[in-house]
Amino acid sequence: MPCKMQWTMKNDSSVSEFILMGLTDQPELQLPLFVLFLVNYTATVMGNLSLMNLICLNSNLHTPMYFFIFNLSFIDFCYSFVFTPKMLMSFVLEKNTISFRGCMTQLFFFLFFVNSESYVLTAMAYDRYVAICQPLLYKVVMSPKICCLLIFCTYMMGFVSALFHTSFMVRLRFCDSSVINHYMCDIFPLLRLSCSNTHMNELVHSAVVGTAIIVCCLIIFISYAMILFNIIHMSSGKGWYKALGTCGSHIITVCLFYVTGLLAYVKPSSAETVGQGKIFSVFYTFLVPMLNPLIYSLRNKDVKLAVKRTWKRLTT
Repeated sequence: MPCKMQWTMKNDSSVSEFILMGLTDQPELQLPLFVLFLVNYTATVMGNLSLMNLICLNSNLHTPMYFFIFNLSFIDFCYSFVFTPKMLMSFVLEKNTISFRGCMTQLFFFLFFVNSESYVLTAMAYDRYVAICQPLLYKVVMSPKICCLLIFCTYMMGFVSALFHTSFMVRLRFCDSSVINHYMCDIFPLLRLSCSNTHMNELVHSAVVGTAIIVCCLIIFISYAMILFNIIHMSSGKGWYKALGTCGSHIITVCLFYVTGLLAYVKPSSAETVGQGKIFSVFYTFLVPMLNPLIYSLRNKDVKLAVKRTWKRLTT
């Protein structure tokens, strides 16, 4: 019944499709940007698929930490696929259109994967806390059953959050303007086009996103505060180095994800800040998924060893 009501609301809108403006409207930049983002997308797909395959093929990587890294790579692979093909089309097509349903579907899956990544990073912080602060209980606390439960919860929370946002977006009416000042269907560019009262949508967005960010950041902060406290009381320098080494990649990933995400999703109040948000979202949506496999590969001895073993296995 709710779904029927939502699609009926959609039929009240005079706009049946949207035009995605893309990243830029300057003709001389279209081809260079197309090549740049095509290379970025290829690197993202190959990097994340390679890391996932590496984890699957090497038994020494079948640990809780790499289970979470596998899911992080899976999410990065999926959510880059949600918007990148459409963005690449905007560089070669004169008018890059997307249907109303297609736009809402893209919005849903983008929010689903982005929220899921936030919760996976939070679960990884908890995993590092248990590994460093409670090493003797690590195998019990982070058992396969608990790890699967944590991942299930991350996807469920991402699903519920995305469904909540999309349901409120579907209820809006879009009357005249159909040009989205973005390369994908995102919350704020869509709200600017609506001829309905968007106050409730903005309130829901602030409440849901604000709560998620506060909870995730609080768990990450507490986990690393406990880790830092534990490291300070370590007697050996080797213990210091090992603890910092296991956390370094995750800290870099968290900083990249949250800093670029916050810059992209600060509520735009003018056309100028919408454009700025679009530029910042490039780092958030393209740079982070591409860099994550590199961060966890180049800074991790276990992954380097697994690469050597896999390469040796393939060449002999």
